[in-house]
Amino acid sequence: MDSCDLLIVGGGPAGSACASKAVRGGLDTVILDRSVFPRHKVCGGWITPAVLKELQIDARDYAAGRTLQPLTGFRTGCIDSPGVETRYGKTISYGIRRCEFDDYLLRRSGARLRLGASLTSLERSADAWIVNGEIRARMIVGAGGHFCPVARFLGADARKEIAVIAQEAEFEMEVRERAACAIREDVPELYFCRDMRGYGWCFRKGDYLNIGLGRLDARGLPKHVSDFVEFLKSTKRIGFDLPSPMQGHAYLLLRDMRSRIVDDGVLLAGDAAGVSYSQSGEGIRPAIESGLIAADVLLKAGGNYGAANLGHYATRLRERFGNPRGDLATEVGRRMPVNLLSAISRRLMASRWFSRHVVLDRWFLHLDVPALELVDRAGARSRASAA
Repeated sequence: MDSCDLLIVGGGPAGSACASKAVRGGLDTVILDRSVFPRHKVCGGWITPAVLKELQIDARDYAAGRTLQPLTGFRTGCIDSPGVETRYGKTISYGIRRCEFDDYLLRRSGARLRLGASLTSLERSADAWIVNGEIRARMIVGAGGHFCPVARFLGADARKEIAVIAQEAEFEMEVRERAACAIREDVPELYFCRDMRGYGWCFRKGDYLNIGLGRLDARGLPKHVSDFVEFLKSTKRIGFDLPSPMQGHAYLLLRDMRSRIVDDGVLLAGDAAGVSYSQSGEGIRPAIESGLIAADVLLKAGGNYGAANLGHYATRLRERFGNPRGDLATEVGRRMPVNLLSAISRRLMASRWFSRHVVLDRWFLHLDVPALELVDRAGARSRASAA
């Protein structure tokens, strides 16, 4: 039987970030994932410079042979409105393709990989776990997303959780489609629904285009998606039909989580822990930060992985992600008549100040939240070598 200190279920950004820090701290770490990487991942796909800093990634190194589209501005507005363009005059974010990004993080994590293998059984044996009857692990981290099997073990029922539901498509444009696409590579476009309970996006990354829409209220999602695509066509943002059907995905919000995220010898990270930002739904940065925090907690535990010794992990997540600014506005919006909310939101979204300083700086880019810095075992702070 194989054995390890730490088994991480899920090879996405949360799992890879956790593994990378755990391996540097001396933990024998295995990542288990049912997919074989590189794999397709439904995601809008953008990261901020804070992500590169937290993961110590040199942007020039990553861009060699991969998509790293510098973003210098955004167009924002309401669906059925022209929107306003905000220019920053510098790179404030990057467009990436998840099939490349996730594979890159996984391979550089230093963990032992068991890919193409699902979690089929999880049994407690003394102070360790027996996984699939063949791996003995002292600690388990569930980083398998919204439907994480480790989360189910802790009592999660994805069917009963409040989740953000999205549909999107990413495809490589042909010559005719590139000519009929008005979306600029360095200026993604974001358009909010009338009730402000969701938004659609258009991200162009070189020859690739990602179009999607997500909502906190899943009722009528296909209709919202269809209307959004028609809006893009009628305003000549795109001059073609989508070449492939949209795919769906979902994620939880920490403030709506009902299941435990920590127990004896086990904790959750990333979407499994519901750490996505509530206003934008952006999940890559919080997933990575939750993975780094998880590894930090495990390294400081000194091999004592009891729930009492790991409990402050949940506290640290809530301090970092659980009380996002703007939630009060969201709750007020839920109770306001749609017509009134629509009128107010249209006026706000037409304001260049509101679009930049609230929608973009706070809700999407989180410019007021500094990159996470953790002291590793050697006592040196983790910093980017270049960004």
